[in-house]
Amino acid sequence: MDQALCRRVLDIALENGGDYADLFFEYRASSGFSFSDGTLKAASRNVSAGVGVRVQRRGMTGFASTEDLSFEALERAAKTASEIAVGGGGKRAFALESRPLPRRYEVEDVSLDAPLREKRLLCERAALAALSFDPRVTAAESSFSEEVREILVATSDGIFAHDVQPLFRVGVRARAEDHRSWREGTSGGGGRVGLGYFHGTPPEWHGREAARQAVQLLDCRQGPTGDVVVVLGSADCGIIFQQAVAQSLEADYVFTRTSALVDLMGRQIASEFFTLIDDASVPGSRGSLNVDDEGIVPHPTVLIEQGRVCGYLHDRRSARLLGHSTTGNGRRASFGASSMPRCTNTLVLPGPDEPESILRSVKHGILVLKLGGGQIDMSNGDFVFGTTESYLIEDGRVTAPLAPQNILGNAIEMLGNVTMLGSDVFISDGIWTSGKHDQSVPIGVGCPVMRIESLFVAS
Repeated sequence: MDQALCRRVLDIALENGGDYADLFFEYRASSGFSFSDGTLKAASRNVSAGVGVRVQRRGMTGFASTEDLSFEALERAAKTASEIAVGGGGKRAFALESRPLPRRYEVEDVSLDAPLREKRLLCERAALAALSFDPRVTAAESSFSEEVREILVATSDGIFAHDVQPLFRVGVRARAEDHRSWREGTSGGGGRVGLGYFHGTPPEWHGREAARQAVQLLDCRQGPTGDVVVVLGSADCGIIFQQAVAQSLEADYVFTRTSALVDLMGRQIASEFFTLIDDASVPGSRGSLNVDDEGIVPHPTVLIEQGRVCGYLHDRRSARLLGHSTTGNGRRASFGASSMPRCTNTLVLPGPDEPESILRSVKHGILVLKLGGGQIDMSNGDFVFGTTESYLIEDGRVTAPLAPQNILGNAIEMLGNVTMLGSDVFISDGIWTSGKHDQSVPIGVGCPVMRIESLFVAS
Protein backbone atom coordinates (compact mmCIF):
# COMPACT_ATOMS: atom_id res chain seq x y z
CA MET A 1 0.00 0.00 0.00
CA ASP A 2 1.95 2.99 -1.23
CA GLN A 3 1.41 6.65 -0.48
CA ALA A 4 -0.12 7.46 -3.85
CA LEU A 5 -2.82 4.79 -3.51
CA CYS A 6 -3.62 5.77 0.07
CA ARG A 7 -3.93 9.45 -0.82
CA ARG A 8 -6.25 8.60 -3.69
CA VAL A 9 -8.55 6.63 -1.36
CA LEU A 10 -8.45 9.40 1.25
CA ASP A 11 -9.55 11.93 -1.38
CA ILE A 12 -12.53 9.67 -2.17
CA ALA A 13 -13.38 9.45 1.53
CA LEU A 14 -13.39 13.26 1.80
CA GLU A 15 -15.34 14.01 -1.36
CA ASN A 16 -18.71 14.40 0.44
CA GLY A 17 -17.37 17.09 2.74
CA GLY A 18 -15.67 15.27 5.59
CA ASP A 19 -13.35 17.20 7.88
CA TYR A 20 -10.89 14.34 8.33
CA ALA A 21 -10.34 10.79 7.09
CA ASP A 22 -7.95 7.95 7.81
CA LEU A 23 -7.10 4.46 6.61
CA PHE A 24 -6.06 1.77 9.06
CA PHE A 25 -4.48 -1.29 7.44
CA GLU A 26 -3.78 -4.28 9.65
CA TYR A 27 -2.17 -7.67 9.16
CA ARG A 28 -2.25 -9.96 12.19
CA ALA A 29 -0.76 -13.45 12.56
CA SER A 30 -1.34 -15.24 15.86
CA SER A 31 -1.10 -18.66 17.42
CA GLY A 32 -1.70 -20.33 20.76
CA PHE A 33 -1.46 -23.69 22.40
CA SER A 34 -1.78 -25.41 25.77
CA PHE A 35 0.23 -28.23 27.32
CA SER A 36 -0.66 -30.62 30.16
CA ASP A 37 -0.24 -34.28 31.15
CA GLY A 38 2.87 -34.46 28.97
CA THR A 39 0.85 -33.69 25.85
CA LEU A 40 0.22 -30.72 23.58
CA LYS A 41 -3.53 -30.46 24.17
CA ALA A 42 -4.57 -27.77 21.72
CA ALA A 43 -3.01 -25.60 19.04
CA SER A 44 -4.30 -22.87 16.77
CA ARG A 45 -2.98 -20.47 14.17
CA ASN A 46 -4.82 -17.54 12.63
CA VAL A 47 -4.12 -14.87 10.05
CA SER A 48 -6.28 -11.84 9.32
CA ALA A 49 -5.87 -8.77 7.17
CA GLY A 50 -8.01 -5.82 6.22
CA VAL A 51 -8.55 -2.08 6.32
CA GLY A 52 -10.84 0.27 8.20
CA VAL A 53 -11.83 3.58 6.61
CA ARG A 54 -13.04 6.38 8.85
CA VAL A 55 -14.47 9.80 8.03
CA GLN A 56 -15.23 12.49 10.61
CA ARG A 57 -17.37 15.56 10.27
CA ARG A 58 -18.43 17.89 13.09
CA GLY A 59 -18.07 15.25 15.80
CA MET A 60 -19.79 12.49 13.83
CA THR A 61 -17.97 9.44 12.50
CA GLY A 62 -18.57 7.26 9.47
CA PHE A 63 -16.77 3.92 9.34
CA ALA A 64 -16.47 0.97 7.00
CA SER A 65 -14.08 -1.96 6.79
CA THR A 66 -13.15 -4.67 4.32
CA GLU A 67 -10.88 -7.68 4.08
CA ASP A 68 -10.60 -7.15 0.32
CA LEU A 69 -7.62 -4.90 -0.36
CA SER A 70 -8.29 -4.31 -4.04
CA PHE A 71 -8.72 -0.69 -5.11
CA GLU A 72 -12.38 -1.32 -5.92
CA ALA A 73 -13.07 -2.56 -2.40
CA LEU A 74 -11.14 0.32 -0.86
CA GLU A 75 -13.15 2.75 -2.97
CA ARG A 76 -16.46 1.21 -1.83
CA ALA A 77 -15.41 1.37 1.82
CA ALA A 78 -14.31 5.00 1.45
CA LYS A 79 -17.61 6.00 -0.15
CA THR A 80 -19.58 4.16 2.53
CA ALA A 81 -17.71 5.90 5.34
CA SER A 82 -18.08 9.27 3.59
CA GLU A 83 -21.88 9.09 3.75
CA ILE A 84 -21.66 10.58 7.26
CA ALA A 85 -20.77 13.86 5.56
CA VAL A 86 -23.06 15.38 2.95
CA GLY A 87 -22.52 18.84 1.54
CA GLY A 88 -19.92 21.48 2.09
CA GLY A 89 -17.61 20.48 -0.71
CA GLY A 90 -14.81 17.98 -0.58
CA LYS A 91 -11.38 18.57 0.88
CA ARG A 92 -8.28 16.88 -0.41
CA ALA A 93 -5.78 14.94 1.65
CA PHE A 94 -2.39 16.44 2.39
CA ALA A 95 0.68 14.83 0.87
CA LEU A 96 1.52 11.76 2.95
CA GLU A 97 4.82 11.75 4.78
CA SER A 98 6.59 8.96 6.64
CA ARG A 99 8.03 10.14 9.93
CA PRO A 100 10.54 8.44 12.22
CA LEU A 101 8.97 6.51 15.09
CA PRO A 102 10.45 5.64 18.47
CA ARG A 103 11.72 2.08 18.96
CA ARG A 104 10.10 0.89 22.17
CA TYR A 105 10.23 -2.82 21.41
CA GLU A 106 13.38 -4.16 19.80
CA VAL A 107 12.68 -7.84 19.09
CA GLU A 108 15.15 -9.88 17.09
CA ASP A 109 13.75 -13.33 17.92
CA VAL A 110 10.00 -12.89 17.40
CA SER A 111 8.34 -15.89 19.04
CA LEU A 112 5.96 -16.45 16.11
CA ASP A 113 8.95 -17.25 13.89
CA ALA A 114 10.32 -19.92 16.25
CA PRO A 115 9.50 -23.60 15.62
CA LEU A 116 6.51 -24.97 17.53
CA ARG A 117 8.68 -27.66 19.14
CA GLU A 118 10.83 -24.96 20.76
CA LYS A 119 7.81 -23.28 22.36
CA ARG A 120 6.32 -26.66 23.28
CA LEU A 121 9.53 -27.45 25.16
CA LEU A 122 9.27 -24.17 27.08
CA CYS A 123 5.74 -25.08 28.18
CA GLU A 124 6.81 -28.61 29.07
CA ARG A 125 9.63 -27.27 31.23
CA ALA A 126 7.20 -24.96 33.05
CA ALA A 127 4.71 -27.76 33.73
CA LEU A 128 7.40 -30.18 34.91
CA ALA A 129 8.84 -27.57 37.28
CA ALA A 130 5.39 -27.11 38.83
CA LEU A 131 4.84 -30.87 39.24
CA SER A 132 8.24 -31.42 40.84
CA PHE A 133 7.86 -28.52 43.29
CA ASP A 134 5.92 -30.50 45.89
CA PRO A 135 4.27 -33.95 46.03
CA ARG A 136 0.95 -32.26 46.69
CA VAL A 137 0.98 -30.67 43.23
CA THR A 138 -1.16 -33.08 41.21
CA ALA A 139 -1.67 -31.23 37.93
CA ALA A 140 -0.10 -28.43 35.92
CA GLU A 141 -1.11 -26.80 32.67
CA SER A 142 0.90 -24.30 30.69
CA SER A 143 -0.09 -22.13 27.76
CA PHE A 144 1.54 -19.90 25.17
CA SER A 145 -0.17 -17.23 23.08
CA GLU A 146 1.56 -14.96 20.56
CA GLU A 147 0.96 -12.58 17.71
CA VAL A 148 2.59 -10.15 15.34
CA ARG A 149 0.44 -7.19 14.37
CA GLU A 150 1.56 -5.03 11.46
CA ILE A 151 -0.25 -1.74 10.94
CA LEU A 152 -0.18 1.08 8.42
CA VAL A 153 -2.01 4.33 9.15
CA ALA A 154 -2.62 6.97 6.48
CA THR A 155 -4.42 10.16 7.45
CA SER A 156 -5.81 13.09 5.52
CA ASP A 157 -3.61 15.47 7.51
CA GLY A 158 -0.51 13.86 6.01
CA ILE A 159 0.59 11.06 8.37
CA PHE A 160 1.87 7.81 6.89
CA ALA A 161 2.97 5.56 9.77
CA HIS A 162 3.98 1.89 9.75
CA ASP A 163 4.67 -0.29 12.79
CA VAL A 164 5.20 -3.98 13.63
CA GLN A 165 3.97 -4.93 17.10
CA PRO A 166 5.05 -8.31 18.54
CA LEU A 167 3.36 -9.73 21.63
CA PHE A 168 3.37 -12.96 23.58
CA ARG A 169 2.25 -14.33 26.92
CA VAL A 170 3.15 -17.52 28.76
CA GLY A 171 0.97 -18.84 31.59
CA VAL A 172 1.05 -21.70 34.10
CA ARG A 173 -1.74 -23.04 36.29
CA ALA A 174 -0.93 -25.57 39.03
CA ARG A 175 -3.29 -27.58 41.24
CA ALA A 176 -2.37 -28.81 44.73
CA GLU A 177 -4.38 -31.26 46.83
CA ASP A 178 -4.30 -32.76 50.31
CA HIS A 179 -6.80 -34.67 52.44
CA ARG A 180 -8.71 -31.46 53.22
CA SER A 181 -9.11 -29.60 49.94
CA TRP A 182 -7.54 -28.51 46.67
CA ARG A 183 -6.25 -25.11 45.55
CA GLU A 184 -4.85 -23.53 42.37
CA GLY A 185 -2.05 -21.09 41.74
CA THR A 186 -1.08 -19.21 38.59
CA SER A 187 1.87 -17.36 37.11
CA GLY A 188 2.50 -15.73 33.77
CA GLY A 189 4.39 -13.09 31.88
CA GLY A 190 5.54 -11.75 28.54
CA GLY A 191 5.04 -8.50 26.67
CA ARG A 192 6.37 -6.94 23.48
CA VAL A 193 9.48 -9.07 23.72
CA GLY A 194 10.98 -12.11 22.05
CA LEU A 195 12.04 -15.50 23.33
CA GLY A 196 15.04 -13.83 24.93
CA TYR A 197 12.56 -13.07 27.73
CA PHE A 198 13.21 -16.58 29.04
CA HIS A 199 16.91 -15.84 29.56
CA GLY A 200 15.93 -13.66 32.52
CA THR A 201 12.75 -15.45 33.55
CA PRO A 202 13.01 -19.14 32.64
CA PRO A 203 9.79 -21.16 32.26
CA GLU A 204 10.71 -23.12 35.39
CA TRP A 205 10.32 -19.93 37.42
CA HIS A 206 6.69 -19.56 36.36
CA GLY A 207 6.05 -23.26 37.03
CA ARG A 208 7.47 -23.08 40.55
CA GLU A 209 5.68 -19.82 41.28
CA ALA A 210 2.29 -21.26 40.30
CA ALA A 211 2.98 -24.38 42.40
CA ARG A 212 4.11 -22.28 45.39
CA GLN A 213 0.84 -20.36 45.41
CA ALA A 214 -1.25 -23.52 45.13
CA VAL A 215 0.59 -25.34 47.93
CA GLN A 216 0.55 -22.30 50.19
CA LEU A 217 -3.20 -21.89 49.78
CA LEU A 218 -3.77 -25.39 51.18
CA ASP A 219 -3.03 -23.86 54.58
CA CYS A 220 -5.00 -20.67 54.04
CA ARG A 221 -7.45 -19.25 56.54
CA GLN A 222 -10.43 -16.96 56.20
CA GLY A 223 -9.36 -13.35 56.35
CA PRO A 224 -10.92 -10.43 58.17
CA THR A 225 -14.06 -8.91 56.70
CA GLY A 226 -15.69 -5.51 56.79
CA ASP A 227 -13.68 -2.28 56.69
CA VAL A 228 -10.03 -3.37 56.70
CA VAL A 229 -6.63 -1.74 56.32
CA VAL A 230 -5.29 -3.06 53.01
CA VAL A 231 -1.67 -3.03 51.86
CA LEU A 232 -1.43 -3.44 48.09
CA GLY A 233 1.72 -5.05 46.73
CA SER A 234 3.63 -3.62 43.80
CA ALA A 235 3.23 -4.43 40.08
CA ASP A 236 0.03 -6.46 39.49
CA CYS A 237 -2.08 -4.55 42.01
CA GLY A 238 -1.81 -1.58 39.67
CA ILE A 239 -4.74 -3.11 37.77
CA ILE A 240 -7.11 -1.61 40.33
CA PHE A 241 -5.94 1.91 39.40
CA GLN A 242 -6.08 1.18 35.68
CA GLN A 243 -9.66 -0.05 35.75
CA ALA A 244 -11.14 2.07 38.53
CA VAL A 245 -9.30 5.35 37.91
CA ALA A 246 -7.36 5.69 34.62
CA GLN A 247 -10.12 4.15 32.53
CA SER A 248 -12.56 6.67 34.01
CA LEU A 249 -10.28 9.40 32.62
CA GLU A 250 -10.53 8.13 29.04
CA ALA A 251 -12.03 11.19 27.41
CA ASP A 252 -15.01 9.57 25.68
CA TYR A 253 -16.40 8.78 29.14
CA VAL A 254 -15.87 12.43 29.99
CA PHE A 255 -17.70 14.04 27.06
CA THR A 256 -20.58 11.56 27.41
CA ARG A 257 -20.61 12.31 31.16
CA THR A 258 -20.60 8.63 32.09
CA SER A 259 -17.50 8.85 34.31
CA ALA A 260 -17.53 9.40 38.07
CA LEU A 261 -14.50 11.69 37.58
CA VAL A 262 -16.10 13.91 34.95
CA ASP A 263 -16.34 17.08 37.07
CA LEU A 264 -13.16 16.66 39.08
CA MET A 265 -10.59 18.30 36.80
CA GLY A 266 -8.27 20.36 38.96
CA ARG A 267 -9.69 18.91 42.20
CA GLN A 268 -7.53 17.41 44.96
CA ILE A 269 -8.73 13.82 45.40
CA ALA A 270 -5.59 12.13 46.78
CA SER A 271 -2.56 12.94 48.92
CA GLU A 272 0.16 15.14 47.46
CA PHE A 273 2.52 12.16 47.14
CA PHE A 274 0.15 10.36 44.72
CA THR A 275 0.75 10.68 40.95
CA LEU A 276 -0.82 8.50 38.24
CA ILE A 277 0.36 8.47 34.62
CA ASP A 278 -0.27 6.67 31.33
CA ASP A 279 3.00 5.90 29.57
CA ALA A 280 3.25 3.99 26.28
CA SER A 281 7.04 4.38 26.18
CA VAL A 282 8.03 1.66 28.71
CA PRO A 283 10.45 -0.58 26.77
CA GLY A 284 8.96 -3.97 25.91
CA SER A 285 5.90 -3.58 28.14
CA ARG A 286 2.63 -5.20 27.08
CA GLY A 287 0.86 -1.86 26.68
CA SER A 288 3.66 0.03 24.95
CA LEU A 289 3.25 1.53 21.47
CA ASN A 290 5.54 3.23 18.98
CA VAL A 291 2.48 4.77 17.36
CA ASP A 292 -1.20 4.59 18.17
CA ASP A 293 -3.88 3.37 15.78
CA GLU A 294 -4.45 6.91 14.51
CA GLY A 295 -0.82 7.53 13.53
CA ILE A 296 0.11 9.57 16.63
CA VAL A 297 3.22 8.85 18.70
CA PRO A 298 1.97 8.48 22.30
CA HIS A 299 3.67 10.51 24.99
CA PRO A 300 3.45 10.08 28.77
CA THR A 301 0.25 11.69 30.06
CA VAL A 302 -0.14 12.71 33.69
CA LEU A 303 -3.67 11.94 34.87
CA ILE A 304 -3.35 12.75 38.57
CA GLU A 305 -0.43 14.89 39.72
CA GLN A 306 0.32 15.27 43.43
CA GLY A 307 -3.22 14.18 44.17
CA ARG A 308 -4.92 16.56 41.74
CA VAL A 309 -6.81 15.45 38.59
CA CYS A 310 -5.01 17.08 35.69
CA GLY A 311 -5.44 15.11 32.46
CA TYR A 312 -7.54 12.92 30.19
CA LEU A 313 -6.59 10.28 27.64
CA HIS A 314 -7.59 11.39 24.14
CA ASP A 315 -7.98 10.05 20.68
CA ARG A 316 -8.53 12.43 17.77
CA ARG A 317 -12.32 12.59 18.12
CA SER A 318 -12.40 13.27 21.87
CA ALA A 319 -9.62 15.83 21.52
CA ARG A 320 -11.60 17.71 18.89
CA LEU A 321 -14.85 17.59 20.88
CA LEU A 322 -13.21 18.84 24.08
CA GLY A 323 -10.83 21.30 22.42
CA HIS A 324 -7.68 19.48 23.51
CA SER A 325 -4.76 17.81 21.73
CA THR A 326 -4.73 14.07 21.23
CA THR A 327 -2.46 12.21 23.67
CA GLY A 328 -1.84 9.31 21.28
CA ASN A 329 -4.28 6.96 23.00
CA GLY A 330 -6.47 6.11 20.01
CA ARG A 331 -6.60 2.29 19.92
CA ARG A 332 -8.62 -0.33 18.07
CA ALA A 333 -9.10 -4.03 18.70
CA SER A 334 -8.75 -4.65 14.95
CA PHE A 335 -9.17 -3.06 11.51
CA GLY A 336 -12.90 -3.82 11.83
CA ALA A 337 -13.36 -1.32 14.67
CA SER A 338 -13.09 2.43 14.94
CA SER A 339 -10.63 3.77 17.49
CA MET A 340 -11.46 5.09 20.95
CA PRO A 341 -9.39 6.47 23.84
CA ARG A 342 -7.68 3.60 25.67
CA CYS A 343 -4.99 3.23 28.35
CA THR A 344 -1.54 1.86 27.47
CA ASN A 345 0.63 1.39 30.59
CA THR A 346 -1.00 2.76 33.76
CA LEU A 347 1.58 3.55 36.45
CA VAL A 348 1.40 4.89 39.99
CA LEU A 349 4.70 6.68 40.58
CA PRO A 350 6.85 6.04 43.68
CA GLY A 351 6.11 7.75 46.99
CA PRO A 352 8.12 8.69 50.07
CA ASP A 353 7.79 5.55 52.23
CA GLU A 354 9.92 2.44 52.54
CA PRO A 355 7.86 -0.71 51.80
CA GLU A 356 8.97 -2.34 55.07
CA SER A 357 7.76 0.64 57.08
CA ILE A 358 4.35 0.40 55.41
CA LEU A 359 3.96 -3.20 56.63
CA ARG A 360 5.22 -2.35 60.09
CA SER A 361 2.62 0.42 60.36
CA VAL A 362 -0.32 -2.04 60.15
CA LYS A 363 -1.51 -3.58 63.41
CA HIS A 364 -4.26 -5.66 61.78
CA GLY A 365 -5.02 -5.87 58.06
CA ILE A 366 -4.30 -7.76 54.87
CA LEU A 367 -1.52 -7.71 52.29
CA VAL A 368 -2.76 -8.24 48.73
CA LEU A 369 -0.13 -9.32 46.19
CA LYS A 370 -2.36 -10.38 43.31
CA LEU A 371 -5.81 -9.43 42.11
CA GLY A 372 -8.04 -11.28 39.68
CA GLY A 373 -10.72 -9.80 37.49
CA GLY A 374 -12.74 -6.78 38.56
CA GLN A 375 -16.00 -5.03 37.81
CA ILE A 376 -16.36 -1.25 37.66
CA ASP A 377 -19.40 1.00 37.58
CA MET A 378 -18.03 3.95 35.61
CA SER A 379 -20.95 6.19 36.51
CA ASN A 380 -20.18 6.26 40.25
CA GLY A 381 -16.72 4.70 40.58
CA ASP A 382 -17.81 1.66 42.60
CA PHE A 383 -15.72 -1.46 42.05
CA VAL A 384 -15.18 -5.04 43.20
CA PHE A 385 -11.99 -7.07 42.69
CA GLY A 386 -11.18 -10.60 43.72
CA THR A 387 -7.93 -11.38 45.54
CA THR A 388 -5.93 -14.37 44.30
CA GLU A 389 -2.93 -14.07 46.65
CA SER A 390 -3.22 -12.31 50.00
CA TYR A 391 -1.90 -12.59 53.56
CA LEU A 392 -2.89 -11.61 57.07
CA ILE A 393 -0.92 -8.78 58.70
CA GLU A 394 -0.69 -8.87 62.50
CA ASP A 395 1.34 -6.37 64.51
CA GLY A 396 3.30 -5.33 61.44
CA ARG A 397 4.20 -8.86 60.35
CA VAL A 398 2.87 -11.06 57.53
CA THR A 399 1.59 -14.18 59.29
CA ALA A 400 -0.74 -16.42 57.25
CA PRO A 401 -2.02 -16.94 53.71
CA LEU A 402 -5.69 -16.09 53.22
CA ALA A 403 -8.44 -17.67 51.17
CA PRO A 404 -9.59 -15.63 48.14
CA GLN A 405 -11.84 -12.72 49.05
CA ASN A 406 -13.51 -9.77 47.35
CA ILE A 407 -12.44 -6.16 47.84
CA LEU A 408 -15.16 -3.55 47.37
CA GLY A 409 -14.75 0.18 47.26
CA ASN A 410 -15.18 3.43 45.41
CA ALA A 411 -12.43 4.88 43.21
CA ILE A 412 -12.56 8.40 44.63
CA GLU A 413 -12.78 7.22 48.24
CA MET A 414 -9.92 4.75 47.68
CA LEU A 415 -7.64 7.51 46.35
CA GLY A 416 -8.41 9.60 49.40
CA ASN A 417 -7.58 6.65 51.66
CA VAL A 418 -4.04 6.06 50.30
CA THR A 419 -2.06 7.14 53.36
CA MET A 420 1.38 5.64 52.62
CA LEU A 421 3.08 5.09 49.25
CA GLY A 422 6.24 3.06 48.74
CA SER A 423 9.46 4.23 47.16
CA ASP A 424 9.54 1.09 45.00
CA VAL A 425 7.61 0.64 41.77
CA PHE A 426 7.40 -2.44 39.57
CA ILE A 427 5.56 -3.10 36.32
CA SER A 428 3.44 -6.20 35.90
CA ASP A 429 5.03 -8.98 33.87
CA GLY A 430 2.86 -8.72 30.78
CA ILE A 431 -0.45 -10.44 31.62
CA TRP A 432 -3.22 -7.85 31.48
CA THR A 433 -5.87 -7.08 28.86
CA SER A 434 -8.46 -4.31 29.10
CA GLY A 435 -11.99 -4.55 27.71
CA LYS A 436 -14.24 -1.71 26.66
CA HIS A 437 -17.34 -1.72 24.47
CA ASP A 438 -16.59 -5.29 23.31
CA GLN A 439 -13.04 -4.34 22.28
CA SER A 440 -9.98 -5.73 24.08
CA VAL A 441 -6.43 -4.35 23.94
CA PRO A 442 -3.23 -5.35 25.77
CA ILE A 443 -2.19 -3.07 28.63
CA GLY A 444 0.51 -2.78 31.26
CA VAL A 445 0.11 -1.77 34.91
CA GLY A 446 2.49 -0.89 37.71
CA CYS A 447 2.54 0.57 41.21
CA PRO A 448 4.55 0.64 44.43
CA VAL A 449 3.51 -0.91 47.73
CA MET A 450 0.89 1.28 49.41
CA ARG A 451 -1.34 1.45 52.47
CA ILE A 452 -5.05 2.05 51.94
CA GLU A 453 -6.66 3.00 55.21
CA SER A 454 -10.01 1.34 54.54
CA LEU A 455 -11.50 -0.96 51.92
CA PHE A 456 -14.48 -3.26 52.43
CA VAL A 457 -13.47 -6.92 52.34
CA ALA A 458 -16.00 -9.75 51.89
CA SER A 459 -15.49 -13.51 51.85
